[in-house]
Amino acid sequence: MKTTKSILLATAIIALTIITFVGATDKNAASPEPFPKIPVEARQIAIYSPKIPESMDFCGENVPLDKYYVRESLDREMIANTFGHTSTVLYFKRAHRYFPIIEPILKKNGVPDDFKYLCVIESGLTNATSPAKAQGFWQFIKATGQKYGLEISDEIDMRNNLEAATEAACQFLKVLRRDLGSWTAAAAAYNCGAAGLSNNFEKQSIASYYDTRLNSETSRYIYRILAVKQIMQHPQDYGFYLRPIDLYPTIPTRTSTLSGHNVDIYAFAKENGCSYKLFRELNPWITTEKLINKAGKSYTVKLPTADALSLRKLRTDRDKGTNFITKM
Repeated sequence: MKTTKSILLATAIIALTIITFVGATDKNAASPEPFPKIPVEARQIAIYSPKIPESMDFCGENVPLDKYYVRESLDREMIANTFGHTSTVLYFKRAHRYFPIIEPILKKNGVPDDFKYLCVIESGLTNATSPAKAQGFWQFIKATGQKYGLEISDEIDMRNNLEAATEAACQFLKVLRRDLGSWTAAAAAYNCGAAGLSNNFEKQSIASYYDTRLNSETSRYIYRILAVKQIMQHPQDYGFYLRPIDLYPTIPTRTSTLSGHNVDIYAFAKENGCSYKLFRELNPWITTEKLINKAGKSYTVKLPTADALSLRKLRTDRDKGTNFITKM
């Protein structure tokens, strides 16, 4: 009898223990350990629709934002460039170095300043090579580059000379504007060709880029330029906070003449107190290690000044400021 009572008591204790354990487990499951505290600033991540301006122009020509398909096309590119911030941040950084070269050439040639943004979307302000073998900041194909005076050979590719390529782009754009009647059409034709754009205008009985049905790339082209222009001119409206010190500085250079036959570029750089790497950085239009130069031409090349490799010396007083940039 005692044995039976002992067994029953032991069974009751075990059952109670199990119930208590399960209850505790359920309680813990319902009330898990709270997450560690997260700083407020780390939680303030917002996704928002970028602001579309009420009015906009390209090269002084009105953008018809009252048309829904124009507004929505611009909206797409504003979203892409606002949230594709890796590329857009690099645009800001590179523009500080290269816009001062591009802007005066555009002005001298009577080409609107807005075309510097075309250069941005074409190449990201780099000497890029496209799948179609277009080359340089302005993405000239070989035939067009040569047509507008750029030397392109096995040794020299002036599409990679920013000053020369910008001059050529100005001449090309002025011809396109003369033939097509507007800077907007000229910019679109820079992408798809004058003949292609003219044919579409004629077939569709229209003379406005914004009202013409075009291939996917050209349909987006002007809107990409407009989006980059809007963001780079109003960076803080789109969440971009770059300090002047964050931007890439202009590299101070001096010039020298390169001439003669069978010039060893390694030796030339060394003789002029410059590494081969930096020489090629400053003169990307020279595409060979040895310049045969059968025609015996003379070329003006850039060489670094004594301060070119000192980042501290490259920073001007303006670069050292802490205020955010407001327009570019």
